Amino acid sequence: MRIVVCVKEVLDPSAVNNYALAGKLRIAADGRTLDAAAVPRLINGYDEQAMEAALRIRDAGVAARISAVSIGADTTAMLKHCAALGADEVVGIHPGDAELDGAAVAHLLDAYVRTSGGADLVLCGRQASDDDQGVVPVLLAERLGSAIATQARAVEVNGSRIKVTRVTPDGEEVVEGALPAVVTISNELGTPRFPTAKSKMAARKIVPAELTPAALGVTARDLAPGVRLLRQYVPDVQGNCEFLQGSPADVARVLLGKLRAEQLI
Repeated sequence: MRIVVCVKEVLDPSAVNNYALAGKLRIAADGRTLDAAAVPRLINGYDEQAMEAALRIRDAGVAARISAVSIGADTTAMLKHCAALGADEVVGIHPGDAELDGAAVAHLLDAYVRTSGGADLVLCGRQASDDDQGVVPVLLAERLGSAIATQARAVEVNGSRIKVTRVTPDGEEVVEGALPAVVTISNELGTPRFPTAKSKMAARKIVPAELTPAALGVTARDLAPGVRLLRQYVPDVQGNCEFLQGSPADVARVLLGKLRAEQLI
């Protein structure tokens, strides 16, 4: 079977948070993107767990070929990381200067899957850490005409059938269906593996395949965004801490008074 894992390169969330807390996070001159020259970039955490889910399926004895695909200007380092983890094929799609929304990203991924021979299973992270939207996997499943299961913590493949354990607010839910399918992976899957030193050395020699929208039969009109980011800003963060003194009863009484005064209760 063929498993396609969709991966995205994002700004390191920890670094972004540290810059924000230090008051050093700035918006670029365009008013829409972060001035993040000093912030490292890495694979989206949920997408790395999607890679781990694919590897676990293969570890379970399923004969699977794993392809990792990403969209962006320069995703070579991240794709080499996927190769070091165990991807059999790594592909970068370069959209040029096109401004992509979620629907356009899904269109490109759909075109890649169809022109590269199809996929029995497409795995995605539940969302990206930079925009937290999580719409691309659903739009991709719709374009592919595949069933989708979201927020999976476990994925099992048995022949042409798939069983997914989902994480929901009310507990775990197990669903089963036929392949092909799209599944989004949540952090409850567990800690992804680290590549070995040997595999990292071997991945250095790998050159990811490079594709363009034109090579996939996708036109500029197909990629015209229906949703545009107009403005992004860094909110002012203020923290005030007041310690209440006295017995537990006194502290509770004072706290309730303050909460009522602020109309929080």
